[in-house]
Amino acid sequence: MSTGKTIRLNHIFAQDGRSVVVAIDHGLPGMGPFGALKTPGKLLRQIRAAGADAILATPGTAARFAADIGDLGLILRLDGGATTLGEGVGKMRLIASVEDALRLGADAVAVMGFCGTPDEGDSLETLGQVAAECRRLGMPLMAEMLPLGYMAKPTVQEIVLAARIGAELGADIIKTKYTGTPDEYREVIETCYTPVLVLGGSAKAPDALFSEIRDSLRAGAAGVAIGRNIWQAEDVEGTTRRMVSAVHGATS
Repeated sequence: MSTGKTIRLNHIFAQDGRSVVVAIDHGLPGMGPFGALKTPGKLLRQIRAAGADAILATPGTAARFAADIGDLGLILRLDGGATTLGEGVGKMRLIASVEDALRLGADAVAVMGFCGTPDEGDSLETLGQVAAECRRLGMPLMAEMLPLGYMAKPTVQEIVLAARIGAELGADIIKTKYTGTPDEYREVIETCYTPVLVLGGSAKAPDALFSEIRDSLRAGAAGVAIGRNIWQAEDVEGTTRRMVSAVHGATS
């Protein structure tokens, strides 16, 4: 791994090798209700105060709220181009480049990786091309691997395959779903030779969410990338603090 990638990954992962990433890129497709995402500056200050490690954000947020981002690690979303107002929300296109991300001060970039969907070929081609550019420029890449699409409920084996495909295409971090038991999910971690962050998905009851987080960590996940379950929470800062405690205070 290049020196540049190593230094940038150190801005995302704490010394224990784990990370709490708060995803605030949902305004790009128009995914509401916005909750605390209505006021990004305030939300970012709450996230920082609660001890999160990094954010997943859009180019617009990164450019406009740099002061509020402060020392948070910044993962920049590079793809979009489809919204909830249309019918093609799963058909992602590049909306920014790796060089754009470098100019914005990003520590990593993120793109989707759809497996088992009609757009699989285009999606994985884009992922591979971005991975090649990231290698050239020393930029870490997070691949959000979603077998069968956004709303699917994949099996553990489908997640195993999707996570490994993302690693094979050159991703440095895999963001994907958690399912099954810790013993079952451990195959995802053992088969994927890059760190795996578990996404939060749609809003869940707090007890169910934190139970899932604990189980994923026991399976070997490197942390979480949580969005709606934080910025739609009644107590954003308190929920983030609890998330940080769950990830960094847990033992495998």
